[in-house]
Amino acid sequence: MSGETQAKTDLSALDLQRDVGAWGRFKSSRFAFAVRHNPMSILGLLILALLIVMVLAPELFTSQSATLLNLRNKFLFPSAEHPFGTDHMGVDIFSRVVYAARTTIWVVFVVLSIATSLGFLIGSLAAYMGGRVDSILMRMTDVWMAFPSLVLAIALNAALGRGLFQTMIAVGFSWWPSYARLVRAQVLSVKNEEYVLAAQALGASHFRIVTRHIIRNGFDPIIVNITIDVGFVALATAGLSFLGLGIEPPTPEWGRMVAEGRDYLLDQWWASTFPGLALFMFVVGFNLLGELVRDWLDPSNVGRR
Repeated sequence: MSGETQAKTDLSALDLQRDVGAWGRFKSSRFAFAVRHNPMSILGLLILALLIVMVLAPELFTSQSATLLNLRNKFLFPSAEHPFGTDHMGVDIFSRVVYAARTTIWVVFVVLSIATSLGFLIGSLAAYMGGRVDSILMRMTDVWMAFPSLVLAIALNAALGRGLFQTMIAVGFSWWPSYARLVRAQVLSVKNEEYVLAAQALGASHFRIVTRHIIRNGFDPIIVNITIDVGFVALATAGLSFLGLGIEPPTPEWGRMVAEGRDYLLDQWWASTFPGLALFMFVVGFNLLGELVRDWLDPSNVGRR
């Protein structure tokens, strides 16, 4: 009996040691270091987790329709049935805020995919080829950067017309120059490293060298830039919708909701306030998340802040 008890005790001690070891490894990791030195980043992680659930399962938050009109219920004050009240068309604002998160995430994903793809293509090609190719591509990038991104997005959106697809194209094609310059700088910093020269000596193709060796080893600043840009792209998209150039109703979108409620702001304040707060929390959350990612990938940043 005592032998069995001793065996159980040894197993429990072994499990405890394994748990302590795993926890110890986590506490000493760069991620935990970044969180300890930037506790507010936890808010960014919570907002990200909440958004993921909203996108994947919005039905968990609300059973109300985000598009069904009911004029008899217009401008209802916030209550248990309608936590954020209703808008000028009688639609539940809380439902529209929740479903607008899905719209925003989808737009941000497509916009940053377009911007990073163009930026990677132009920046890596310019840096790796050098010479006249580099000069031509960078002068083209400079001309594009001469126009503020939002102004260029407004012009492109006005030319393409209103709609979800048009908005994503307009913002995406106005956002790539910063990525082209960042990718070019990263490629230039590693293109003469020994592992790149070794790959060239072995006869690897230019495409393989750029994708497998250069970009992979200079990707960290680009990840940080993408994380921070999520909030700015959401603001740009909301700005276009606020001006009447972006996403059209009945698709829920925070900027459009703020614009629709501004005429009633003094009496029915909730129509604009809650969508605006949702957009504010989205931007703040991803800015905090960007700082966390920056400190995680490069802990030396912590000492400089």
